[in-house]
Amino acid sequence: MKVAVFSARPYDRRSLDEANQQRGSGPAFEFQYYDATLDVHTVTLAQDCDAVCVFVNDRLDAPVLQALHAMGVRAVLLRCAGFNNVDLASAEGLGFFVARVPAYSPEAVAEHTLALIMTLNRQTHRAYNRVREGNFMLEGLLGRTLHGKTAGIVGTGKIGLATARILHGMGCTVLGHDPYPSPDFVGLGQFVPLQELLARSDIVSLHCPLTADTRHLINDDSLTLMKHGAMLVNTSRGGLVDTDAVIRALKSRQLGHLAIDVYEQESALFFQDRSGQIIDDDVFQRLMTFPNVLVTGHQGFFTAEALQEIAETTLGNLAHFAAGTDCPNKVAKA
Repeated sequence: MKVAVFSARPYDRRSLDEANQQRGSGPAFEFQYYDATLDVHTVTLAQDCDAVCVFVNDRLDAPVLQALHAMGVRAVLLRCAGFNNVDLASAEGLGFFVARVPAYSPEAVAEHTLALIMTLNRQTHRAYNRVREGNFMLEGLLGRTLHGKTAGIVGTGKIGLATARILHGMGCTVLGHDPYPSPDFVGLGQFVPLQELLARSDIVSLHCPLTADTRHLINDDSLTLMKHGAMLVNTSRGGLVDTDAVIRALKSRQLGHLAIDVYEQESALFFQDRSGQIIDDDVFQRLMTFPNVLVTGHQGFFTAEALQEIAETTLGNLAHFAAGTDCPNKVAKA
């Protein structure tokens, strides 16, 4: 069985090859790796393959799915939890097997969330640069003690829960909001309506999927509801945040700090070395001018443990497809 792996970086190749070599009996899997993202222009790379293996910025809209189907591809394997980049209605109509990795080391993303919060709050990124230049002045590096502050967790799935546990352990008052409340959140914090969470929280951390209902969950109206000078953190999906609205809130000082590991238009930027190029995304460039903004390039998941789990689960999903057996990670049409 041949699989075209798109958006394949060296670490993807290593983890998938290692997991493939460690498999026991079963059908043989052959991976064809491509650096390119999957879209209508690159879909022909999947010719003669049985399945495609994709990541967060690969685009599987109706035209791409139709082209894949015409070439004989019958399975879509997502190396991530989110599936907002797949037209599920078209996939179902064409009979595609679509499976994801629903949970991979949620602690990895939660720990990165904490790293962003701590770095931005205590300004350790700026202090690092100062000390290297022989500047040991503290003026301008003042932070706030997180113990006793209120942290709002929007989305209490596995990653949201892991983040809540960390912040609760640091002595924060934790608030949660989720249309499908997790009973595991009880004991860590209190569920409240979103408006109350925004109004009370010193830190708002987003951990929800990107759907039609959550797109631009953070917008002009919701930013106005937030506590003046609060910190917003997004390690989930870029489309949850209206970036233009956030820039307006930063300029007005309504939003005190912003830390993001994801960005609305990240597919044109992230997972590539753009250091020698002109970045013509004016919105992103404007965002980078603020001293109270911290951006990382979608690395929240990036730990050795998470990569291993992603590879093993992906191969398990592929084995279910090859055997025609029920797959617990199969994505159903919303």
